[in-house]
Amino acid sequence: MAGDIRSLFLNGTVGSGKTTTAEALHRILIDDGISSAVVDLDQLRRAWPAPPNDRFNQELVLRNLQAVAGNYRHAGVGRIIVAGVIEHAADVERYRQSLGGRELSLVRLKPTIGTVQKRLRHRHEAGSPDLSWHLDRSVELEGILDKVRLDTHVVELWLRVGVPSPVRDGCSILIMLLVRALTPAGTVL
Repeated sequence: MAGDIRSLFLNGTVGSGKTTTAEALHRILIDDGISSAVVDLDQLRRAWPAPPNDRFNQELVLRNLQAVAGNYRHAGVGRIIVAGVIEHAADVERYRQSLGGRELSLVRLKPTIGTVQKRLRHRHEAGSPDLSWHLDRSVELEGILDKVRLDTHVVELWLRVGVPSPVRDGCSILIMLLVRALTPAGTVL
């Protein structure tokens, strides 16, 4: 199984649907009997304080990801779906290595910034510092990702706000493409 591990990195600005998409893909792979795991990088960076020169705890994320991915591989997981953000070209290889040095596909989820900000307003309390930070960061990060163009594929999405599983309802084509990227050659879907 170790030679057949494939990782999919869902990249995108805050509020773009990375975690929702990762969970939907995971459910589909489970339904198809394909061993898989989801890693939300936000959970791997949750430590305070972050070092002054690493405000998003990138180094901690990479160390944690290496450990978690190794544990998943040891448990026989063949597909790892990662929800996170890669902003710099040099980090693509660092993430690939943290995931075991095997196949890594980057797919950027790119809903309109209006859709992203509606999702963020739905997620965070009105007038809160969290909402303000996320709204500002969504625009900043969207610009960064547009400029660096690191992703293998870019998928423009129009997600509905407030729907428990907008990906499953509104993005079935995307999900089928991503599942195909994660399934063994010759598998009929």
